[in-house]
Amino acid sequence: MNLKRYFILLILFVLLFFTGCNSNEIPTDENGEPKSENAFYLGTVVDITIYDKAPDNIFETLFSKIEDIENKMSLNIDSSEVNKINENAGKNFVKVSEDTYNVIEKGKYYSDITKGNFDITIGPVVNLWQIGTENAKVPSEAEIKDKLPLIDYENVILDENEKKVKLNKENMKLDLGGIAKGYAADELADILKDNNVNHAIINLGGNVLALGDKPDGSSWKIGVQNPFEPRGKHIAIANVKDKTVVSSGVYERNFTEDGKFYHHILNPFTGYPVENKLQSVTIISDTSFDADGLSTGIFALGLEKGLEFVEKTERVDALFITNEKKVYITSNIKKNIEMTNKEFELMN
Repeated sequence: MNLKRYFILLILFVLLFFTGCNSNEIPTDENGEPKSENAFYLGTVVDITIYDKAPDNIFETLFSKIEDIENKMSLNIDSSEVNKINENAGKNFVKVSEDTYNVIEKGKYYSDITKGNFDITIGPVVNLWQIGTENAKVPSEAEIKDKLPLIDYENVILDENEKKVKLNKENMKLDLGGIAKGYAADELADILKDNNVNHAIINLGGNVLALGDKPDGSSWKIGVQNPFEPRGKHIAIANVKDKTVVSSGVYERNFTEDGKFYHHILNPFTGYPVENKLQSVTIISDTSFDADGLSTGIFALGLEKGLEFVEKTERVDALFITNEKKVYITSNIKKNIEMTNKEFELMN
């Protein structure tokens, strides 16, 4: 895996303010300091910081779990369960693990509630564009037209009793890249809680899960990336406890061809990048699975429909940034957002 993708995929800059946290109160190593380790999985750097006492092998357990998820769901691993499903498209059911089945089932759900603006069968069109790789290019109109009939989440058939999955049409392709990191983050959080860890940060390439609160009882402070600036430049700070913060934006993966800018968030109905005057959408929710699964679809819905969707969805909030540097925030989290960049105007 090309490490360059780490820099492309980072969505949020995480600001962890340690003042007020007495190191003697969080003795996770022999020096009484938080423990942090990272590794490369699911196409990004996974960084985990723990602020409680934990078993010596906790990081080994955590990274073993995410490696297992990657081996089951990555398109870049030939033997993955997702690739087996794709290879059998239009032919046979494929029995899969509970992990893979759960992600596909929830992926269909996200596809449905966003009315297909997020679609887990987007794979054939993603393969045409190759955005985020050195082979990125604009496909011909004929190529896109040829692949569009293959994009339809309703043609993903699930057998719950047997945990089997089938794609109804030959050449269909599942792509779980939009939700696998969210599922993985929640699984890691469950492992930490099972080991009596109540204060931690799990960061999967900008998909940030804040477990509990800071050891002193205050909120975690997570910076929302400025989509017009390099990584680490934020426009606002989200104050959160036991929440996940995930963004989708045109700045993540993109390229320019013949003077025109193209980004990786593809419209399942047209096969071309979404054009709706948004730069990014940041989702704040109780679970990383929900945040990851909804961020792309809500971005594709656009500002008006996206705001309406989120306001009607329980335990999910959002921050929208437009091309004109205007910021819109859903009602439930306004008190938790601190604007930090005067170039951006809060509109509601």
